[in-house]
Amino acid sequence: MNTPLRANDALLIADRAFRPFQCVAWSPQDGSGMISISVIDRTSTRLLGRTQLSCETYTDPAQLAVVLTRSREELRNKGFDLAPWSMPE
Repeated sequence: MNTPLRANDALLIADRAFRPFQCVAWSPQDGSGMISISVIDRTSTRLLGRTQLSCETYTDPAQLAVVLTRSREELRNKGFDLAPWSMPE
């Protein structure tokens, strides 16, 4: 996947990357273009991880893959079991 991603596409990819958990995303209204992503448990009561993505990161498939892979690894290191995932091509 070499074409730039739209924000919605990046969010769908992120959501799949953290299954079986929920991925919640929001964009601050400050015009920065940042997107914040939080991974929460299935009961929506426990925050498992959080990251911020710049526009440059979430529109670039290679950069997005690196960030999501790193975040998945951090969750695994905390003892959370994630479903298999790979960046779509």
